[in-house]
Amino acid sequence: MPPPFQRAIVNVTNDLATDNRVHRTCTVLVALGYEVLLVGRKLPASLPLERPYRTKRMRLLFNAGPLFYAEYNTRLFFLLLFSRATLFFSNDLDTLLPSFLAARLRRKKLVYDTHEFYTEVPELVSRPRTRSVWLTIERWIFPKLRNVITVNQSIADQYHLRYGNTVQVVRNIPMQRDLGPLPSREELGLPPEKRVLVMQGAGINVDRGAEEAVLAMRELPECLLLIIGGGDAWPVLEKLVKQHRLESRVQLLGKMPYERMMAYTRNADLGLTLDKDTNLNYRFSLPNKLFDYLHAGIPVLATDLPEVAGIVRQFNCGVVLKKAEPGAIVAAVQELFGKPDQWRNLRDNATFAARKLNGEEEAAKLRSILEHLG
Repeated sequence: MPPPFQRAIVNVTNDLATDNRVHRTCTVLVALGYEVLLVGRKLPASLPLERPYRTKRMRLLFNAGPLFYAEYNTRLFFLLLFSRATLFFSNDLDTLLPSFLAARLRRKKLVYDTHEFYTEVPELVSRPRTRSVWLTIERWIFPKLRNVITVNQSIADQYHLRYGNTVQVVRNIPMQRDLGPLPSREELGLPPEKRVLVMQGAGINVDRGAEEAVLAMRELPECLLLIIGGGDAWPVLEKLVKQHRLESRVQLLGKMPYERMMAYTRNADLGLTLDKDTNLNYRFSLPNKLFDYLHAGIPVLATDLPEVAGIVRQFNCGVVLKKAEPGAIVAAVQELFGKPDQWRNLRDNATFAARKLNGEEEAAKLRSILEHLG
């Protein structure tokens, strides 16, 4: 365990409010004796933040695009350069350059945690010039890194093939936490007579199946779909709900504190994770929401991607679709709820899977990595 005067700066480009992976990193560092500062940014709609460690949310002039990244990275570089931290912990490629440069100049240790296959996300694949900038940064820095973590073995293997690094895996399995008493559906404004489907996530973006889920609701009058979070698909979802007059069947709920979100999820009957195999990042994704559904004790409707479908099949805790198409979603939902015994069996298996997929074990992996940094 490091002496108590050691300091760590953990940095990320989001507003910190809903990033449970980064929160876990900070709590593990605190348990190891570090004084932690978590750095992010402040947005106009940012939720209140309470953490058992110090936080700094920077107010920026720009909130998107090249000027945002330039401003954030410049400010982060000087913050790191003149800090008294002994460890820098960079989350995702958009914070890596200033972290790497400051660590080199100050001869401090650096940990890089890549939450996804960053340069393969659809937002970059569709913009080759922008992608080439991020690839240039990654190709220069990544082979030089000694301490790299990612979210699943598939992505770790891809990075190893690309750059030769050994990449450690710490999955996004939530830690056990007291979510408080479960509010009733009536207290949440949910109809007790309907089957409730839920899709949650901070990155409800293009090609993640949300549009198809909304369109499927045209044929599912007995169900209510909750979409909780945010992302670049949100304006499209709002338009679809209005266009098809689905206001009574679809509720678009914005970002909310984790405990509040899980109150809705724990009242649901089925969790949706419908990423499409349109890019390498989605193909190898293992989203937080899968584990949240299982810890809520609800079955999962998932697309046939290696990491997600592998867990669903391993524990027989849901239904796997070949593709995220409205008709396929409708057929799967109708069949599942038309067989109550099957649904109850899948629900029981989801509860069993949650016990086996232990967040404390993942935190212990992270602790071991941080105790043995190169």
